[in-house]
Amino acid sequence: MAEQKKVFIFDDNTDILELCTIILEDAGYEIKTSSTSNNIIDQVSAYIPDIIFMDNWLPDVGGIDATRELKSDENLKNIPVIYFSANNDVMSLADQAGADGYLSKPFDIHELEDIILKHLPA
Repeated sequence: MAEQKKVFIFDDNTDILELCTIILEDAGYEIKTSSTSNNIIDQVSAYIPDIIFMDNWLPDVGGIDATRELKSDENLKNIPVIYFSANNDVMSLADQAGADGYLSKPFDIHELEDIILKHLPA
């Protein structure tokens, strides 16, 4: 069996984190979550996920700055970052952040799984 793909979700809403964890674990992914993007490089380096979901509204360091920090790190810049937010302007926020894609909240289960499949090689 193929190695489990690892997903790291940054969101300060625990309901979203729980929901995503349930959905994605059911789909066979290994999940790590964090409600803050402080020390983003350390957090991500310790886990090395295959894909990252980044909320826009995070305490202290916002999603845009956190994503930019990841994208400027030599070792982490190739990990796809999917920006996800309930903000109407999620597409332009994702662009500003340099994210690889975006997902509007609320989303359905299929959208969540589809965007992972789109950005992760099988």
